[in-house]
Amino acid sequence: MKPQKTTIAAVMILTSGLLLSQDRFDMKVRNYFFAGLAGDTASLQKGMTICEQILASDPKQPEALVWHGTGLVTESRAAFQKGDQQNGAALWQRGLDEMDQAAAMAPNDLGVRIVRGAVLLIASQYLAPEAAHPLIEKGLTDYEKAYSVQGPDLSRLGTHKSGELMIGIADAYARLGQPDQAQQWFERIQKELPGTPYASSAAVWLETKTLAPRQAGCLGCHTGSTDQSK
Repeated sequence: MKPQKTTIAAVMILTSGLLLSQDRFDMKVRNYFFAGLAGDTASLQKGMTICEQILASDPKQPEALVWHGTGLVTESRAAFQKGDQQNGAALWQRGLDEMDQAAAMAPNDLGVRIVRGAVLLIASQYLAPEAAHPLIEKGLTDYEKAYSVQGPDLSRLGTHKSGELMIGIADAYARLGQPDQAQQWFERIQKELPGTPYASSAAVWLETKTLAPRQAGCLGCHTGSTDQSK
């Protein structure tokens, strides 16, 4: 399993557009996790420590739990890359379990659902189909929850945020073997976001009925700072 930097980047894009609270938890940790996924273990540990401190006083804080789960998934990648399959598998499962627990505790919290959805949809691109399928299903429900809150008019989110949400849903349907639903979303992308990388990816799928992982999300991302003020 090889999750990419696009995982946290996609989370950052979507949370910045869909969450309105002035006291957003993701602003406290997301850049630390992004840097961690890019290989900065010190930044990752800072993010994990913030989550762990909060969870020590409130074990049922769902946003801290979902981000901590994301950190465990990130740590699993490092373990797999070192050839430590046993520890990698344990970290991976713990991360999935924590994200699921967070979603169960706060099913209507977009700060939880978007994070889990982005992680599952992107990480599933690097798994065998039988392992990927249940993750895609969960990730799709998370993105559809976000859409149910924001839709049907996504124009106020801007190109990047609405594009990430729509292409995530479209690609999920495609990978679940539901081409009719996927086609509706890819055609919508072409109609609403003409001339964008999202429309280009939609055109590829409509012609070939497949997308490479790099074409299915986080298109045009330019982020990597650990400055928590951004």
